[in-house]
Order: sequence, then C-alpha cells, then structure tokens
Amino acid sequence: MSGTGDKAKGLANEAMGNVKQGIGKVTDNDKLKAEGKAQELKGEAQQVKGDVKDAVKKATDK
Repeated sequence: MSGTGDKAKGLANEAMGNVKQGIGKVTDNDKLKAEGKAQELKGEAQQVKGDVKDAVKKATDK
C-alpha cells in the first residue's frame, strides 16, 4: 500500500474516532468515548506510517 493509502485510512479512522467520542460525550457513554479515542490514535498512527512510507520512497527515488 502506498503512503497515500495509509494517510487516507488514517484520516478516516481519525474522523470516525472523533465522531464516536462526540457521541460518547453526548450520551455519557465512557466505553464509546474510549473506543473513539483509540480509533483516533490509530488514525494518527496510520498517517505517520504514510508519511514515513512517502519519505522512504522519496529518498530511494533519488
């Protein structure tokens, strides 16, 4: 998978995590808030992974 694909998945996971956290706050559901935070962090990690892949590809293309 390319760095772009990882970044896209990361953005989607981060967005869904934020939505879950918001719903969890509104409904006072601690489990949903925790799931949302975990998904958000997963998304952030996927974006970093995509950045690293892009950097490695750029460095090896020289």
